[in-house]
Amino acid sequence: MSAARVLVVDDDAAIRQTVADALRLGGHHATESRDGATAINLVTREPFDLVILDVNMPHVDGFTVLEKLRRRKPDLAIIMLTARDEREDVVRGLKLGADDYIRKPFGLEEFSLRVSAVLRRAGGARQSSVVTCGDVELNTETAKVTHAGEDVALSPTEFRLLHHLMLNEGHVLSKHHLLEAVWGIDYETQSSVVETYVSYLRRKLDRDDHSHIVTVRGFGIKFEGLA
Repeated sequence: MSAARVLVVDDDAAIRQTVADALRLGGHHATESRDGATAINLVTREPFDLVILDVNMPHVDGFTVLEKLRRRKPDLAIIMLTARDEREDVVRGLKLGADDYIRKPFGLEEFSLRVSAVLRRAGGARQSSVVTCGDVELNTETAKVTHAGEDVALSPTEFRLLHHLMLNEGHVLSKHHLLEAVWGIDYETQSSVVETYVSYLRRKLDRDDHSHIVTVRGFGIKFEGLA
């Protein structure tokens, strides 16, 4: 895997330095930020591949930063760090568009593996080809989606979910399967995350005479091309 440009955002200097050092040892380029406002400005000005973002920061917390970054850089990979142990926080972060969630304290080996997995998923769009199902075309080289010839703007998570559904066109995929395949997590209580992103895709792709994203009650979700 090639070196990535990573922004580490944490108000705790010791943790920020430890994370940055681990990234540098892994061959990546790490930039540090001690607060959310500075991080937003840095991401606006500079091209980062990944942001490691602490949740519990003063003034501008991680959730607020996540929302702002998602609006400005929808294709940016973001991993949340938290000392909290509340599932609601995990669900909230994932719904807002986080690519992964790591709880403190964490081992550096686990951290490095999670970073590699997120970067691999984010970079996978540049290694594949065009997938076409009916009037929906997804280009994984350019991270572009069109519907009936018109561009569709998707967040990275929406893009990955749509890509997986299109690759399995016509097959019903359980929410548990989608959580593992798209988010890389295995939390049975977080099926609401899948439901949230499915609703996002429906609003952007479905039309009055045909629904591309179909829920099969009691079984899961499937993608259908034109009827």
